[in-house]
Amino acid sequence: MSDPRDTRYRGHLSLCEIDRPGQQRISSARVLVVGAGGLGSPVCLYLAAAGVGHITVLDPDTVSLSNLQRQVIHSTSDIDRPKAISARDTMTAINPLVTVEPVVDRLTPSNATALAGPCDLVIDCTDSLESRLLVNDTCVSLGKPYVFGAVRRFGGQVFTHLPGTATYRDIFGSSPAEGGDIPCAVDGVLNTVVGVVGCLQATEAIKYLAGTGDLLTDRILTFDAITMTFNTFRIG
Repeated sequence: MSDPRDTRYRGHLSLCEIDRPGQQRISSARVLVVGAGGLGSPVCLYLAAAGVGHITVLDPDTVSLSNLQRQVIHSTSDIDRPKAISARDTMTAINPLVTVEPVVDRLTPSNATALAGPCDLVIDCTDSLESRLLVNDTCVSLGKPYVFGAVRRFGGQVFTHLPGTATYRDIFGSSPAEGGDIPCAVDGVLNTVVGVVGCLQATEAIKYLAGTGDLLTDRILTFDAITMTFNTFRIG
């Protein structure tokens, strides 16, 4: 790495668990982030700051005033702009050394394989059962790892899938629990909960890319902001 990169990534280079080999793996990685909203905001910000080499940001929507309470990658001046474009601009302002590819589209059965195929990791920042199942099924069929996150009201969940470990269908099945598939804009969510869960997703992603630490495979981590408690449950 050049000296400017050494300075920028000094925090990682000073960690023996990451050091130069881990940072080089991060900088050569390709990641697909599905959704540039509440969860996608901290995920995209921290992946860009960490120096992930190529980040594809997929989102079909535009920024609205009601998004700004929790979607911190966007600003008031971004209202009516595509979220993927707005996210790209913020990410490259933080770190111009990364390549951010904005895709103003939704994940569909016809484009999922083409989008996920070239990537080393997929991060699910969606908010609907249909999208979560599509991320899961695409990654399982391609043998791709992914990091799942979800929030509702004052709580959230995170887990990581690697080939051969528990999947979304293993944990949740294919039908939403009663009242469980309601968007945050309708059901409400504490804005900081989205930040906590998104940061946990980004942490899992960076650990995976750097090749360090224990991942949340065959386990699911839950967060409750009301009681300020974390719990981890083993799957299977």
